[in-house]
Amino acid sequence: MGYPFGNDPQKIEGYRKFWAREPVKRPLVGFSFKSWFPLDEFRTSASWKKDAPLTPEMIQPEEFLEDQERLLSEGEQMEDDILRGASPSQAVFWGEGILGSAMRVLPGNVVAEEQNLSWEEAEAKEWSRESPWYRKYMEFIDVLVKHSGGRYPVSHGTLTGPFDYVINLRGHEQAVIDLMMEAERAFRLLERMGDFFIWITQEAWNRIPLFQGGYFDAQYSLWAPASIIRMQEDGVAVLSPTLYEEYLKPVDQRVASHFDCSFIHLHATSMFVLDKMLQIPEIRCYEINNDVGGPPLDWLLPYFQQVQEAGKPLLIRGSFSPDELRKLVDSLDPRGLYLYIMVTDWKEVETLRPIVGM
Repeated sequence: MGYPFGNDPQKIEGYRKFWAREPVKRPLVGFSFKSWFPLDEFRTSASWKKDAPLTPEMIQPEEFLEDQERLLSEGEQMEDDILRGASPSQAVFWGEGILGSAMRVLPGNVVAEEQNLSWEEAEAKEWSRESPWYRKYMEFIDVLVKHSGGRYPVSHGTLTGPFDYVINLRGHEQAVIDLMMEAERAFRLLERMGDFFIWITQEAWNRIPLFQGGYFDAQYSLWAPASIIRMQEDGVAVLSPTLYEEYLKPVDQRVASHFDCSFIHLHATSMFVLDKMLQIPEIRCYEINNDVGGPPLDWLLPYFQQVQEAGKPLLIRGSFSPDELRKLVDSLDPRGLYLYIMVTDWKEVETLRPIVGM
């Protein structure tokens, strides 16, 4: 019997073993033709005028549905281990919009413009269900839930993290200066942004039905047996390890503690604080990108091993040559390992499948 979009319920067992780091013969593996640029994957968002404002009124969730199903349909032929689902547009900075940031469309991407607020303005910042961006975000979720009809899981959108929100409110340079010059005040603002991050994630999950008894993150096709949050701290790249440990680490720990299967999305630029993040028991899983144009795989490999040595599930997303993928498989424990491999054509899929034991 075939399942829509390849979402066979039997795949759940692979995810359970991943989270539990149970002994397995090979990693959990998914292949995808999705690109690094979600703006261009949907005709409606690709048509938005470039170098121009993006407003909630420009986003019509129904216009995304046809392309969404086209993208999900790869699962009906891929014969891999993963489920496929949908979320509100991953090109849009939903959290920053709800906090009052203006957005601008760029080629291939959207940017949330820094607000550069005064201390008084930043500290007075409120968030509300009356925000046009909040209403559009929830409308998008509701449209996906209705349209999916249980055929595919729906998830929260792609949100940035507490320090990223502080940077949006105060500006990149000022946010770092704040932590050095007015640490107590800056920490309180970080705490408030942690509250916002928890709130907006829980608001989404109040509207989303579980899929096969669990939660889901659409960006990484990650199913979880209990409540999930996709954490992110891209802004950590401008901090010192000391500033991270003293001010941001406790906020990340508190955010993660509100969810049973918290996981964090990281780039190579965050590896200098990975050891400190691994000290947070509430962060259950680590997703690390092998970014296009990033450092070579040999540079990242010790960090992948560090996550596994800490006993944490590890999700690696990226494109890999056959030699790179072979090195990953040979160097890492398949227990608690999920390889989300981005490919360009079916020939590449067939070349890589036997390397991962499929």
